[in-house]
Amino acid sequence: MGSKAPIVEIRNLYKSYHRGNQILPVLNDITLDIDEGEFLALMGPSGSGKTTLLNLIAGIDKADSGTIKVSGVEITSLSETELALWRATNVGFIFQFYNLIPVLTAFENVELPLLLTSLSRKERREHAEMALRVVNLYDRMEHYPGQLSGGQQQRVAIARAVVPDPTILVADEPTGDLDRVSAMEILDLMERLVHGFGKTIIMVTHDPRAAKMAHIIKHLDKGVLNVYPQNHL
Repeated sequence: MGSKAPIVEIRNLYKSYHRGNQILPVLNDITLDIDEGEFLALMGPSGSGKTTLLNLIAGIDKADSGTIKVSGVEITSLSETELALWRATNVGFIFQFYNLIPVLTAFENVELPLLLTSLSRKERREHAEMALRVVNLYDRMEHYPGQLSGGQQQRVAIARAVVPDPTILVADEPTGDLDRVSAMEILDLMERLVHGFGKTIIMVTHDPRAAKMAHIIKHLDKGVLNVYPQNHL
């Protein structure tokens, strides 16, 4: 890697939530580097802070203290408006339940993030079609989500996540709603995005099979981070 800086740099991150008069600590002094082209799995028991950490990296939640830099940009110091603009071009989201819009075709769902860009209609079509080819769903692009299987819907969601060419992809339990075969197809696709396209993926999962596909496994427990090598599971 030489002297190249990590794509994500997290330093001394603290996060807590307030419930009435109670302060509930969620993340405790998290420091973490993630290299470009890394496939990282975040594991840990329910309530350990996995999704909170993912949301902080993705700029959809704010830390109490500490810093997060993504590709040199310190997102912890951005305003809400600046964060929204930053997210639109730098973060691709992959969710457990796909979050596709049912009245839009697969193509229209994938094109959606590009409507916020300065691309022409022709360029948007080219980008969306390319993303659907990457996930092997070009032949289904006129289908609506309800006409697709769960695995196919998740592949459309992944195409939508990668179409703006984001700096990082964040995936929250991306295989959590899929059968074993569909889950492996999604994990193979994510691995291809890392190895074939140089994408950086940060994935929250409770599934050891999913975590095994990652290069590095980080384990959160009671808001504290532990690092396991990939062959730990």
